[in-house]
Amino acid sequence: MNANAQLMNFPIDNVIQLIRKKWVVQIINDLFFGKTRFHEFKENKPKLSNRVLSSCLKDMEDNGLIQRIVDKYDKKNVRYYLTEKGQSLNKIIYEMAIFSVDSENYTDKTKTELKTVFKEKLL
Repeated sequence: MNANAQLMNFPIDNVIQLIRKKWVVQIINDLFFGKTRFHEFKENKPKLSNRVLSSCLKDMEDNGLIQRIVDKYDKKNVRYYLTEKGQSLNKIIYEMAIFSVDSENYTDKTKTELKTVFKEKLL
């Protein structure tokens, strides 16, 4: 592969590898909106099983996107936080959210309100 082909594919391939699993983007979005606990990530996601969520969180931790913090006094109290690397995905998540809002048949008022919320949380 020539240098130009490597430059064109390499950066995008890296991002896709980080967020390729089905629920990763939704979990990252949840983290930006203040969710930190296992059960919170499952809210409004009835098809997300415990096994799949555990696997996603483990992969995200292995890839440096999140940090898992266990309360030293209560080992069952586990929280997840975005690392600096995970937080750097904010602009990607923001652009995806804006694309979605613009693609739906929301009223102009609703679009403006949604965009404001996403801007406050993600930028």
